[in-house]
Amino acid sequence: MKRPTLALATACILALPTLVVAGEADIKKGVEAFLGSTYKVESVRKAGFLNLYEVVVGSDVLYTDEKVSYVLLGNVIDTKNHKDLTEDRKNKLAQIKFSDLPLDLAVKVVKGNGKRVLATFEDPNCTYCKKLAKEIQGLNDVTIYTFLYPILSADSTDKSKAIWCSPDRAKAWTEYMLQGTPPAGGKCDTTAIDKVTELGRRLNVRGTPALFLADGTRIPGFMPSAQLDEAINKAGAK
Repeated sequence: MKRPTLALATACILALPTLVVAGEADIKKGVEAFLGSTYKVESVRKAGFLNLYEVVVGSDVLYTDEKVSYVLLGNVIDTKNHKDLTEDRKNKLAQIKFSDLPLDLAVKVVKGNGKRVLATFEDPNCTYCKKLAKEIQGLNDVTIYTFLYPILSADSTDKSKAIWCSPDRAKAWTEYMLQGTPPAGGKCDTTAIDKVTELGRRLNVRGTPALFLADGTRIPGFMPSAQLDEAINKAGAK
């Protein structure tokens, strides 16, 4: 999310007018009143440290006191355990339930026995998606579900539709990403592309590639094949 104000972006703690707040619902109202109508507070809960409350706004985590007198923007580090509490919380909030993904809306590529699984959101014009395509060639025994997520340009939508309408979607996607071969295309029902676009927005996928593992873990970006292989194995073992 864009930072609510320049002052909030450049200062870790911002003093606010004192409000009379009595609970999480009131904290939500107080923070939303400060941020303005552009932003929506997703949830409020006790953070478990420093008598602060955790406030989730989009993919961001903010902190405030019970009176919404101050808002803290930044990561909280547990110095004893050398643990980034904010980053851990963001990762947990970003998790999904893999089985809830509408896999029928994805381009399916099976490598080897296909027992392991990986889902990706990708734009055909995404440079790092093309790098990822090369790395994926080094993976074995995995089924990759690629959701065509055209967010970079109008041309991305055209290419996504052409790939979706190709006789062999998996081949069309792979050849385009690896070799730049134009997809055969054709005419077909392309509402799947619109559905994926809406799905990506609901999941707060803001960039491509975005990867999801079997345990719901989100990887926001490119990852080399060796690390990705390890992550897939770890997720599958849970």
